[in-house]
Amino acid sequence: MVTTTAEAAAATDPESHPPPAALVTGASRGLGRGIAESLAGDGFDVAIHYATNRAAADETHAACRRRARRAEQRFVVVGGNVADAGDRGRIVDETLAALGRIDALVNNAGMAPRVRADILDATEESFDELIAVNLRGPYFLSQAVARHWRERRGDSRLPGGYKLVFVSSISASMASLNRGDYCVSKAGLAMAAKLWAARLAADGVQVFEVRPGIMRTDMTAAVKDKYDRMIADGLVPQGRWGTPEDVGRTVAALLGGGLPFSTGDVINVDGGLHLERL
Repeated sequence: MVTTTAEAAAATDPESHPPPAALVTGASRGLGRGIAESLAGDGFDVAIHYATNRAAADETHAACRRRARRAEQRFVVVGGNVADAGDRGRIVDETLAALGRIDALVNNAGMAPRVRADILDATEESFDELIAVNLRGPYFLSQAVARHWRERRGDSRLPGGYKLVFVSSISASMASLNRGDYCVSKAGLAMAAKLWAARLAADGVQVFEVRPGIMRTDMTAAVKDKYDRMIADGLVPQGRWGTPEDVGRTVAALLGGGLPFSTGDVINVDGGLHLERL
């Protein structure tokens, strides 16, 4: 019989009931939905954040309910722009009001450039938008949640303490000349993960960067044929696209406490794309 994260916590600490709670940003679709569903299947309460697409967030809510392990699990939809300070505060407040706690924050919300442009032609407006959404938003949302955790040190219902996860991209280390703004925002996010890991380790918070590779989502639909060819030609050693489930299962494993003496680590979910090969 497989024991889930929440069930393991409950078995060792009766006070861990009801389940631990996770806030997943950008959970209305794509990787965020995969993460939310995986956590629901592991017994978590989940706050499903969305920016603009409430209908898609409601679909995630329904999917989480179907995956729930226990009837008492709670799922709430919270909206807002992570790039906006007021919205960030409201996202945290609404999550705490609905679920009573936050044991894990998964910073998944992000966007691609609206127009892919050579870095000689790219605009400052695009650069500013991507930095705001992909970097400033998760950086300061983490700050807000970390302050909340420091006031409740030792209160986490997760093995090994609170968990802070940044979902970045292979673009944090690989250069794409037609979306430099995206690469810079994800490289900054990788550094944010290191900074928060170093700052929060003594407070009982583990921090991880999950770095997906070529993932099959609506964000990559426009370049599907291109990547199909590249994967067929051997770009990805494991020979396939990644999926939201791949990322979801990775995040669930990290929240499960399987790496108790680790923090600040980069977890590649890319089928070996990051490997340097001749």
